[in-house]
Amino acid sequence: MLVRLSSKGQMIIPKPLRQALRLEAGSRLRIRLEGPRIIIEPEITSPVTALFGKYPEANFLADLETEHRQEIRDEDTVRA
Repeated sequence: MLVRLSSKGQMIIPKPLRQALRLEAGSRLRIRLEGPRIIIEPEITSPVTALFGKYPEANFLADLETEHRQEIRDEDTVRA
């Protein structure tokens, strides 16, 4: 595919490519030179990294511990 560079140095990534790579507004891309080539790759982030800092007020570990204790109590009740 051929794209054109704007006067501001911007280019449009064609829609079929954006869809194939699941790129959306705000997606981060890595760019580097390899000889005369420009390499553009989507930044790959794990789901954990993507969520880091998103819920600073939440204490998921405490919630999991509470849930685990409840499961243990429920198992003890069933066995009794």
